[in-house]
Amino acid sequence: MQVRGKVMKIDILEFAEGARQARGLAVIIDVFRAFSVECYAYDCGASGVIATGSVENAFELRRRYRNSLLVGERNERRIDGFDLGNSPTEILLGNVAGKTIIHTTTAGTCGLENAVNCDPVITGSLVNASAVARYINQAMPGHVSLVAMGYRANVSADEDILCAEYIRSMLRGEERKLTSEIEELRKGAGKRFFDPANIGFSPPTDFFLCTMTDRFEFVLRAERRHDGNLNIERIEI
Repeated sequence: MQVRGKVMKIDILEFAEGARQARGLAVIIDVFRAFSVECYAYDCGASGVIATGSVENAFELRRRYRNSLLVGERNERRIDGFDLGNSPTEILLGNVAGKTIIHTTTAGTCGLENAVNCDPVITGSLVNASAVARYINQAMPGHVSLVAMGYRANVSADEDILCAEYIRSMLRGEERKLTSEIEELRKGAGKRFFDPANIGFSPPTDFFLCTMTDRFEFVLRAERRHDGNLNIERIEI
């Protein structure tokens, strides 16, 4: 792609290994549900988000940040001792305003931790995909790595690949509507949200909240901290 006289190379990669291979400006993508959750947290008034790769680090951070909430999952379920699961529905129903969100997940935050050769690193999801594309165009990087983290960081996830391809199409100036693809997600990768056995931790509302394409006009940029965790900063676009 040619951007103001500059050629932009765009790669689509997957999983933690893809994050390690990523170069240039990296977009770590987790639609169901990590980076949708972080967007909703900020929209609901959270004062900040800290991403961490381990449960132990999350508990240590809560001891340091008293006005905080532990949010996250392992195997899709809320972690014992955490305040909220990795669910946008729980974010909307929870009292997150003014709180620091300490967030750990199986795939999304793992990808952020492994994107060690990139600058900047931002998150990606369908709910702010257009803002991500605008941010990239404003930054005019020579190399963009779109990293689809997948289901549990080791199985390709249709929703993450779709998000990566959608961002790539916008960077190429192509118009694309996702109505039919999102309907396919509901029948495929997203059908677990409609299984009555999962309603306690993956309710149907999570599917709809995560697929509200381009709902938010901001991006989330990850800044590595001295303690190895990451501050997730909201940037208006």
